[in-house]
Amino acid sequence: MRIDLNSDLGEHYGAWRMGDDETMLGIVTSANVACGFHAGDPLAIRGTLRSAAEQGVSVGAHVGYPDLVGFGRRPLNPTNAELEADVLYQIGALRSLARAEGTEVRYVKPHGALYNTIAHDERQAAAVIAAMRAEGSGLPLVCLAGTPIVAQAEAAGLTVVLEAFADRAYEPNGALVSRREPGSVLHDPAEVAERMLRLVQEGRITARDGSDVEVRAQSICVHGDSAGAVQMAVAVRDRLRGAGVELAAFAGAR
Repeated sequence: MRIDLNSDLGEHYGAWRMGDDETMLGIVTSANVACGFHAGDPLAIRGTLRSAAEQGVSVGAHVGYPDLVGFGRRPLNPTNAELEADVLYQIGALRSLARAEGTEVRYVKPHGALYNTIAHDERQAAAVIAAMRAEGSGLPLVCLAGTPIVAQAEAAGLTVVLEAFADRAYEPNGALVSRREPGSVLHDPAEVAERMLRLVQEGRITARDGSDVEVRAQSICVHGDSAGAVQMAVAVRDRLRGAGVELAAFAGAR
């Protein structure tokens, strides 16, 4: 058995610090690096890319809505042309910084509200897909497992990587519980680790109503900005490895 472990990093902005990138890069196999729209300034992003290159961690473009104040977690309604241009711009900016640090962008993972919107919104999903096709290098798209965008992206010729979330609660239909609701974010490292081992071994996660949800995933996300993120990531890594699961990036690097 094999799985990728990823985290959202590079989200520092000026004097404001978000998460512990250095430590997380020693745990995960893929880093979703902010591109400056929802978080991250060029200096902070470049530093995270440098550390990722040094530690052999695969890098992806964590593209989002242009919403620094809302940390990219507020739904927006851009036109197709706006969203396509925004995604292209972010990938290009991160690619340039990555190249300067001796690494490269190997995939795209939308952030926050954009990620959740395109999972079910065919129009906005089409704009993101169009941007990736226009970018032209064949980067894989990380999507929430079991959602409509998976088939839409595959039909457009994109390689899709299915993702599950270690520290998020699930609805019975496989959607993530809204962050506006209590209990949407999980905080017990041992519980989260067991959930992820079951995911890898059985392809199932327990939903918040106690029912089982089938989730087939190639990558597991542990949010870098969650309380106790490092402890959570360590618990997941150690539990998986202890059960004989190989942790490896789905796209190059480690």
